[in-house]
Amino acid sequence: MSEPSAPFSLSTPEGKAVLPTLRPIEQTVDGVLGVQILSAEPDEVVAALDIDDRHKQPFGLVHGGVYALVAESAASIGGALTAIPAGGSAVGLSNNTAFLRPFIGEGRLTSTATRIHGGRTTQLWDVEHRSEDGKLCATSRVTIALRYPETKS
Repeated sequence: MSEPSAPFSLSTPEGKAVLPTLRPIEQTVDGVLGVQILSAEPDEVVAALDIDDRHKQPFGLVHGGVYALVAESAASIGGALTAIPAGGSAVGLSNNTAFLRPFIGEGRLTSTATRIHGGRTTQLWDVEHRSEDGKLCATSRVTIALRYPETKS
């Protein structure tokens, strides 16, 4: 694995958290699609996306993959806030997204990821994706693996 090259800074209630990244955030799918992290804590991450045509499938609805992307990004950041201070990393294990109401047109999609289980090596997150009027458009359940360097005794 490459060495981290571009830190990603988040404001948290405790101050600024710096997460090492391999690429500047602007060069990642999150940056290209405009994912914004509004708040980040180890047990809750809120992300937003200002929906435009690049987020839609050909029939005018927000593409299901966009919901899954934002869910995994938010849960991974939450997991990273736990793992990185201890020398570890956080990676997605599973992502199950259910679509409840179509998001049509433009506006802000806000996704709130809440950690519902925080074990030593795995975390489970529930994510609610809501339109500007507060309507629930989709839900996601994301499992995150926390990985730590092996220690030799």
